[in-house]
Amino acid sequence: MPTVKLAVSVPVVKTARVLQLEGLFDVPPSERSAREWAVELPLDAAPWQIGLVVGPSGSGKSTLAREAFGAHIVSGYDWPADKAVVDGFPAALGIKEVTAALSSVGFSTPPAWLRPFRCLSNGEQFRATLARALVDERPLVVIDEFTSVVDRTVAQIGSAAVAKAVRRQPGRQFVAVTCHADVEEWLCPDWVVEMPAGTFARRSLRRPQIELEVQRVEKDAWHLFKHHHYLDTALNPGAKCFLALWRGRPVAFASVLHYPHFAGSFWREHRTVCLPDYQGVGIGNALSDFVAGVMRATGKPYRSTTGNPAMMRYRAASKNWEMGRGPSRASQPGSKSNRVLGRTAATNRLTAGFLFVGPPRREDARRLGIIG
Repeated sequence: MPTVKLAVSVPVVKTARVLQLEGLFDVPPSERSAREWAVELPLDAAPWQIGLVVGPSGSGKSTLAREAFGAHIVSGYDWPADKAVVDGFPAALGIKEVTAALSSVGFSTPPAWLRPFRCLSNGEQFRATLARALVDERPLVVIDEFTSVVDRTVAQIGSAAVAKAVRRQPGRQFVAVTCHADVEEWLCPDWVVEMPAGTFARRSLRRPQIELEVQRVEKDAWHLFKHHHYLDTALNPGAKCFLALWRGRPVAFASVLHYPHFAGSFWREHRTVCLPDYQGVGIGNALSDFVAGVMRATGKPYRSTTGNPAMMRYRAASKNWEMGRGPSRASQPGSKSNRVLGRTAATNRLTAGFLFVGPPRREDARRLGIIG
C-alpha cells in the first residue's frame, strides 16, 4: 500500500444557525464539509514490527487507520462482567499462557488478575486489553486512542512494556494510533506517520534510560506496596527496607532479612514489589539487583527464593545470579525457615532459589548506612 488516499465528507444542512455562522466568520457557503489527505505508506519496503500514527485530534489519524488497517483495529473486548480478568481470554489458552500474556505487557500483579475487568484501574485495563490483543491469532494488531486514558508517565512505561512484548514475538506487528507524541521514544517504532501532514519516516530509536533513586526507608513505606504483593502482605519487624523513586515518585519497594545459620549467616530477600503502573520494564529486577549488591558489601552472601515467573526468567539469564535450586515445590508448610522469615509456604506453586554473584556496591552501602 504505497499511497493511501483519504477523503471525509458530510453534507452541511443549511439551518438558521449555519447561515448566521457563515455570515459572522466569512465561512464560504458550501453544500458539503470535506477534507482530503494523501499519505505515503510504503510498509512493504522493509521489515517492521511496530508502527506509530500520531497527530492531534481531527488530524485524520483514525481515518487513516481505518482505511489502511481496517479489520485489524482493536476497539476493545467483551469482558465478563463478574468473572476474573483471566476468564476474559480465549478458552483454548491455558492459565500459564494467559498469565504470561498479562506479565508480558507489565501487568504482573496476580491479586489484580482475580478481579473483573470493570474493577481494574485505567492503567490495568489498558494493559489487560493489550495482553488480550497480543494473544489474538491475527498477526497485526492496531490500537486506536493508544494510551489516551492513562497518566502520561504510566503511558510511557506501558509503551515500553508493549514494545518488549511485541518484539519477543517473531512475525507479530503492532500499530499504535494516538494524539500523544510523548510515547514515541518509549515505543521505539520502526516507522512513524505524522498527521495531518501525512509524512512517513522510518525510525531507529533507543528507549530512554530509567534512572532510579534508591533510599533507606522505615517499614511504614510498605503500606503503599503491600496490597500488590503476590503472597503474604506481612513485613517482618526485623526487615531492612529500601524504596526506589523515579522522577520523584515511589515505584518499587524491597526489603531484606539477616538469616543466622549454623553454616554461616547470610542475607535473604524478603519482599520486592513494583507498583503495577511501572511494571514491565525491569524496575523490580533492577532494584532487587541493587539491594543485593548493597547487602553483599557486608561480606555476607545474599540469597533469594522467588515464585515470580518473570523474575525467575530474568535471573536464570543474568550473570548476577546463580540458580541454587531449580523451580520446584520445595518449601513445607509450617517449616522453621518459613516461620522465621515470614514466608508463605510454596507447596502449591513453583519457586526457585538463587545466589547473588554480582559485584558488591560498597559506595552505595556506605551512602545508605549499611556499612561504615
